[in-house]
Amino acid sequence: MKKEETLDHHIKATWHAISRMYNQQAAKFGGTMSVGYVLLNINSEEGTSATKIAPQMGLEARSLTRLLKSMEEKQLIYRAPDPNDRRGVRIFLTNKGVQMKNRARETVLQFNNVMREIIPESKLDAFFDVLASVNQAIEREIIYEPVSSVKA
Repeated sequence: MKKEETLDHHIKATWHAISRMYNQQAAKFGGTMSVGYVLLNINSEEGTSATKIAPQMGLEARSLTRLLKSMEEKQLIYRAPDPNDRRGVRIFLTNKGVQMKNRARETVLQFNNVMREIIPESKLDAFFDVLASVNQAIEREIIYEPVSSVKA
């Protein structure tokens, strides 16, 4: 099978194109796609527990720690003790962080609105169904079982 015939090749190539596009937009405002994604995952009013951000983003804790430190240095976020659990830390947005979060949200919405204009709803529905099936197969850990034992 050629790489162009594999699902993962197309998913990865498309994600890289989207990532480059988002990074180009974020660079206009001194950010990155990763920073924007973290900002989008922080509750603007209540903050977000630091331990919840990494799993939402699929990041290792070490990588998130470096990213949060960088965001703190850029004055996008600040950390405060969790009022419900003093052992925990919550991440809050600064005014600058809220502004950048709004730009990130606008960027994501614009991309999605344009895609919804040029891709028919039926194709989007099929696309989401395919991705859900891929995720279910991965979650069920059936990828490397013999094909004869896999039930849909």
